[in-house]
Amino acid sequence: MAEKSKIRRYVLFVFVCVLLVPVAYLMRGFYYSAMTIHQLLAENKQLKQAITNLTQEDQIGYAKVIAQETKEGKLFTTVRFVETARDDKLKKILEKDCTIEGDIIHFDALIVKFGDKMVMDGRSRALYLWRRVYGEKMTPENGFAIEQQGAEPERYKDLLKILPVKERGLFWSAIWDLANNPESLKMHGIAAIYGNVTYSKLTKGFVYIFKINSAGQIHPEVVPEM
Repeated sequence: MAEKSKIRRYVLFVFVCVLLVPVAYLMRGFYYSAMTIHQLLAENKQLKQAITNLTQEDQIGYAKVIAQETKEGKLFTTVRFVETARDDKLKKILEKDCTIEGDIIHFDALIVKFGDKMVMDGRSRALYLWRRVYGEKMTPENGFAIEQQGAEPERYKDLLKILPVKERGLFWSAIWDLANNPESLKMHGIAAIYGNVTYSKLTKGFVYIFKINSAGQIHPEVVPEM
């Protein structure tokens, strides 16, 4: 009888475990779906470690004119915008061509600066998200999109690889949304979210290399095309 009782207890234990596993997965899924960006930034040490691992950026891409022509008395410039990898300036991770009236082109990026609460070593970090390219005869809203708003930028795909997919999605969608409400997350150590627009008169035969400094400001360096 004692042996049968042990078997029954063992069978009951296995049965309960089988029932609890899917429940645990359901609860885990509910937790991630219900998690807010505030909770993610305040509680996730892996996210803070990933942001701490951000290195100082230098070259972040370049642009060059691939065609300039006059149509019906108006000058049009076709510019090729290239974004390069964080660990390899020669590796292209994004490339887009767009034709814009005129020769003065604006390049618009969103800069995100992290303060002490999000950086474990106390030294500020910054990342950027390319938004759009537009000419002086266009409104910014009608410009050509570079990165897809709300999506994980190709340049930072390795940054949050230690986080679950849903947490990565939550982080990037919130960062994009905060372009319109930068004050709401300062309590969590996002020191600033702001736009940085740099513009230049583009001429064929030159390459406009975009660089970012430690303060998160983007500026172009003009060199002859080789």
